[in-house]
Amino acid sequence: MLCALACAPAARAQQQVELVPVVVSNGDTMPMYFLDAVRIEATMTRKARRNAVRADRLTRYVQKVYPYARITANLLQEYDHDLSRIEKGSDRELYLKLAEAELRAEFEEDIKGLTMTQGRILVKLIDRETGHTSYDLVKQLRGSFQAWVWQGVARLFGQDLKGEYDPQGDDALVESIVRRIENGELAVMARTPRTERATARLTKRKERLYRKYKVSPPQVSVN
Repeated sequence: MLCALACAPAARAQQQVELVPVVVSNGDTMPMYFLDAVRIEATMTRKARRNAVRADRLTRYVQKVYPYARITANLLQEYDHDLSRIEKGSDRELYLKLAEAELRAEFEEDIKGLTMTQGRILVKLIDRETGHTSYDLVKQLRGSFQAWVWQGVARLFGQDLKGEYDPQGDDALVESIVRRIENGELAVMARTPRTERATARLTKRKERLYRKYKVSPPQVSVN
C-alpha cells in the first residue's frame, strides 16, 4: 500500500504532462500551437470606425454632464414644492430670484468650461430629467422676455433651449448611455450640490437680493 501511495504522485505527474510541438527558427526553439478556425464575416469599414469613435466620445460627454442634469432636477423639484406654498407675489419673485442665484452659483463656473456639444447634451438631459426644456426653466425664473433673449443667445452658439429630448429618435444613443449609467454599467464623476465654492457664491448673491428686497435673511438655527 505504501508503494502504491509513493507511485501515485509520479503517475499523476505523467498523466499531466502535455507534449507541445516545437519549431526551430534561427537557432531558437519555440512552441507551436494550433488555434481553432475563426470565420470572419466582415471587416470594419471606415464608416464603422468613425461611428465607434463618435460613440466613445458621446459616452464621455454624457458621463460628464449627467450629474449636472440630476442635480438640476432635484433642485427644481425643491423649488416647485416651495413655490406651491408661497402666495404673495413679491415673495414668489424673491424666491425665484434666489433660485436663479442658486442655480448660477452651482453651475456657472462649470458650464463655462463645457464645449458646444457638451452644452447641447446637457440641455437635452435637463429636459429628460425635469420634463421641462431649458427655455421653460428660463421663462419660469426670468420671465418670457428674458427667455426669448437667452434663446437668441443660445442660437448664436448652435444651441436651442426649446429642443426637446427624443429618446426614440435623435437622442436614442444618448438614452442608451444614460440607461447604462443608471444600471451601474458606466461610472460618472460624483458631484454633490452646494459645493464649498458654490455655497460661497450663493451666500454673496443672497445677501445682495435680501438688501434689494429689504428682507432680513432667515436665521439658521444651531442644534
